[in-house]
Amino acid sequence: MDADKNFLVGIFDDDELVLNGVDKVRQSGVKIHEVYSPFPVHGLDERLGYKRTRLPIAAFLFGMTGTSLALIMQIWMLGFDWPMIIGGKNFVSLPPFIPVTFELTVLLGALGMVGTFLIVSGLKPYAWPRQFDLRSTEDKHVMAIDLALNKGKSKEEIAGILKSAGASEVNEKNFE
Repeated sequence: MDADKNFLVGIFDDDELVLNGVDKVRQSGVKIHEVYSPFPVHGLDERLGYKRTRLPIAAFLFGMTGTSLALIMQIWMLGFDWPMIIGGKNFVSLPPFIPVTFELTVLLGALGMVGTFLIVSGLKPYAWPRQFDLRSTEDKHVMAIDLALNKGKSKEEIAGILKSAGASEVNEKNFE
């Protein structure tokens, strides 16, 4: 992210207003940086043009890594490194390996997804989050427009588009 950013922030009072506002703002050719909401708004990601997330693929890969590591570890330890006959069973027998395999699959899947979430969302220990409007955590919906992405339009023109799209107020926000 750039060190110095200028944004126009539209404040919406209702989720239906912000859904209709996203459509109107995008139809006018203005690029939306992000929309912040105090609760999930169904259909907002489709209207913003977001693609379907690939996080399930990452979760599957983390889980398969856990499964593979658990099976390799157990087969190596109990079959080759320190083989012991327990209850007259074979050295490498799959049924006793299932609980450990399940637990390692869940553990690596969960830890991998937490790490992936922190990386994708930019929640780093040294990063300070951008708060466009404090009311976005209470009862207002906030649409942030990056002025650097919309160089063809003036601030006043974008503010007028936000007002006509249903924003109750439009503010300018600078991050330095």
